[in-house]
Amino acid sequence: MVSAETSSITSQDAKIVYPQVRRTDVTYTQHGVTVADPYSWLENLHSEETQAFVEAQNKIAAEFMNKFEDKQKFKDRLTELFNFERYSSPRKRGDYYYYFHNSGLQPQSVIYQQDTPESEPRVFLDPNTLETDGTAALKTHSFSHSGKLYAYAISKSGSDWCTIYVKDCHGNMLSDVIEWVKFTHIAFTHDDKGFYYPSYEKPDVDAVKAGTETGSNINQRLFYHKIGTPQSEDVLVHLDTENPLYKPIAEISDDGKYIIMNIRKDCDRTRMVYIGDLEAAGNVITQGYEWNKIVDNFEAKYIYLTNDGTVFYFWTNKDAPRDKIVKYDLARPEEGFIDLVPQSEDVLVGVAVVDDNKLVLRYMRDVKGVVVVHDLTSGQFLYQIPLPVGTLGGIVGYRECKEFFISFSSYLTPSTNYRYDFSVEDQEKRLSIFRESNVKNFDNTLFESKQVFYESKDGTKIPMFITHRKDLVFDGNNPTLLYGYGGFSTSLMAAYSPAYTVFMQHFGGAVAVANLRGGGEYGQDWHHAGTLLNKQNVFDDFQYGAKYLINEKYTQPSKLAINGASNGGLLVAACVNQAPELFGAAVAQVGVLDMLRFHKFTIGHAWQSDYGCPDDKAEDFHNLHRYSPLHNVHKNKPYPAVALLTSDHDDRVVPLHSFKHIAELQRTAGPLTNNPLVMRTETKAGHGAGKPIAKRIDETTDKFAFIATAIGATWRD
Repeated sequence: MVSAETSSITSQDAKIVYPQVRRTDVTYTQHGVTVADPYSWLENLHSEETQAFVEAQNKIAAEFMNKFEDKQKFKDRLTELFNFERYSSPRKRGDYYYYFHNSGLQPQSVIYQQDTPESEPRVFLDPNTLETDGTAALKTHSFSHSGKLYAYAISKSGSDWCTIYVKDCHGNMLSDVIEWVKFTHIAFTHDDKGFYYPSYEKPDVDAVKAGTETGSNINQRLFYHKIGTPQSEDVLVHLDTENPLYKPIAEISDDGKYIIMNIRKDCDRTRMVYIGDLEAAGNVITQGYEWNKIVDNFEAKYIYLTNDGTVFYFWTNKDAPRDKIVKYDLARPEEGFIDLVPQSEDVLVGVAVVDDNKLVLRYMRDVKGVVVVHDLTSGQFLYQIPLPVGTLGGIVGYRECKEFFISFSSYLTPSTNYRYDFSVEDQEKRLSIFRESNVKNFDNTLFESKQVFYESKDGTKIPMFITHRKDLVFDGNNPTLLYGYGGFSTSLMAAYSPAYTVFMQHFGGAVAVANLRGGGEYGQDWHHAGTLLNKQNVFDDFQYGAKYLINEKYTQPSKLAINGASNGGLLVAACVNQAPELFGAAVAQVGVLDMLRFHKFTIGHAWQSDYGCPDDKAEDFHNLHRYSPLHNVHKNKPYPAVALLTSDHDDRVVPLHSFKHIAELQRTAGPLTNNPLVMRTETKAGHGAGKPIAKRIDETTDKFAFIATAIGATWRD
């Protein structure tokens, strides 16, 4: 190893002095290419040297995030806009209805129980009582079919690791505790005697450090837990050591007679489907069980919907890139899967079976929601439900219920919950507003949101939503924020954002959200057009979105900020490397930045379905090497202001990605620019889900204060 840098690294004008970071001569060779990895020591997150590095980086980040003179005004207004009541759609389980509610600034939302949707609610589960700082969060939960039992998983400090607890519908805690579970799904048997859940082996860390380890998560197992017994007595149901990346989860059929085991191996959503006879097995399946393997490959996704005896209904994309509904009869396997509702021109994104035989389908049409009803048995189209144009949330309803709930939102409107009641005879009166959220002191009539379609590098039309004040002047001088993701078939749908509102109202800015290839906005083909060897399409789409905003006089490069998180963090960092001249500021949150080693840490191996396999496939390695942010920092172009945001308990995209990248950015790009290149590491936080409101407000304030200073945005009351 070589010694630490002997001279300080400074900005071009020498006004920014970056922390000295030790470089080594560590290299590795892959597919004939020798790759330097001088900051590999930062992969040891617990070392004193790494901790000192984080402290030094946080100090310089704070210096630049505190420069904006109206930062406190931003935080106060952001807090005010966060402070409104938020409700989830209610769902009926057993004799009661349940919904999430946040009074405004509560760290975590609270689950309430009601006898009817209109009756007085009572607290059923309040995660805010578990940790004084609000960093205990509900990760997943499940009611038994009868509604008598409720199992819920709690994570601490943002980690994906969680602990399962059980209570009854009257709020009484049971003795059951299941520790060290991750990416779990809880499936109760209908006799209320136990549940199935997947889990990984406990990592070699103490519970207080859960989420700070980097070891790979492999060999997921499926267990059965009997209510009232210790975890040590749980029954192993499935473990495939020959395929350590396989991830089994269980579902119980609506009639309680069957168990459906879905096996996935990555993020491609394809799965194998095995079915077992629960009645014959006494509700407990054990290792070595002879499953009925109705799908034994990873060619497509199959999501169980319901069944009538041996006839099972699935949502699939088999030979249907925009998805369809099929049925399969266990008694007639020779018939295979039969189309029930063929794919349409729109993308199927949500399904529920309600009121016994109503198949309620939620489609996406040019990134806007549409809901239709079909007959379950015949697949016949019945009618479309007249809902507002915008983002429609998940359909919350069950086969035994005559009603379902669905939410609507937009960039200018927080969530409104609608109720659709099949028991109402007059079809035109079945839809009603159930509950609305209202933001105080915000007049959304002063703003407008529109969808545009722009051409990317190869001529593909890319949709983008742009929102701003109606009095925006198109002179190229407006502060503008461009957000993107472009991966894992994830669609960016319109949603109200307090931060965007402050940016538009008080900076006079425009907010643009681009629906890039790699997402799911137009189905499987759109997704695949932005993955593997096609990943550059995503970066091109984003850069051409920036060019559109500049050409249409919304903004200019010096006033354009870009932002993305996780895969979107990769997007931002790659685009800054490829076209630094297009942007005035860039904020990459919890980004995947070392594309040659991403698969070696925690659950990173699952992302190879989108990114490729750098170890096994030479073409994937060379493709990743061409755009990996860590390995492509520009050596001859000045960079805009760049901030990397990460968290110490992020065990999804481990913070070492950001650690190594900021060290390389500061060393290589720092001397070429007068703009700050900094990193902020949050403590007691993870990848993002479950982050308490106070931490979200603090982080968002730091982010936008950094952006405002970088692009010259000024506050106006």
